[in-house]
Amino acid sequence: MSPSDADSGITPDVASDADGLLAEQLLRLTRRLHRIQRQQMEPIGITPAQSRLLRTVSHYDLHHEPPPRMADLAKRLDVVPRAVTTLVDGLEASGRVRRVPDPTNRRVIRIELTDTGRATLRSQRSARRDAAEDILAPLTTEQREVLGGLLSRAGRRNAGAPLLTRLRRAPGERGPAAGPGPAPQQRSRSSVTAPWAVFRLRS
Repeated sequence: MSPSDADSGITPDVASDADGLLAEQLLRLTRRLHRIQRQQMEPIGITPAQSRLLRTVSHYDLHHEPPPRMADLAKRLDVVPRAVTTLVDGLEASGRVRRVPDPTNRRVIRIELTDTGRATLRSQRSARRDAAEDILAPLTTEQREVLGGLLSRAGRRNAGAPLLTRLRRAPGERGPAAGPGPAPQQRSRSSVTAPWAVFRLRS
């Protein structure tokens, strides 16, 4: 219980219930946001997992870096290489990416964004903005800024734990102590997106 809770007479049980309700509200809002995004993306003809991979490939294109290898994508997405192969196969079949040999080592294959892929990304950004606007419609500009700041602060404080773990963790419960070595990697969940990333309404 925080000092402010103690001063206001809020008991630990009441604070716990309030935190649990807030976590459930965030989870419901995230699920609703993803549902709206899926509806917005259906006409584009791309799955959420393919969308995530396409955005990852576009990161290299945007920063004028060499196109990524399959291993690069698997590492950034924190998935097994086989999953990346399946996603690339689907995106290549639809003309959104293409496999190209590395100019310095033709045995190495890189994944390159196509013009169709860039057009798809523009449509995706529009769909994401529409989904976020649907959620945020009741809020004023000032309220959106406050909400974005609060969510960003919560995200920075708990960036080391998966979103669902952070929201479901009981108030006052601490995660495992950080050891001297690197933190263990967590498997990404393509169906879960940090809500503050969308509330910023960035294109």
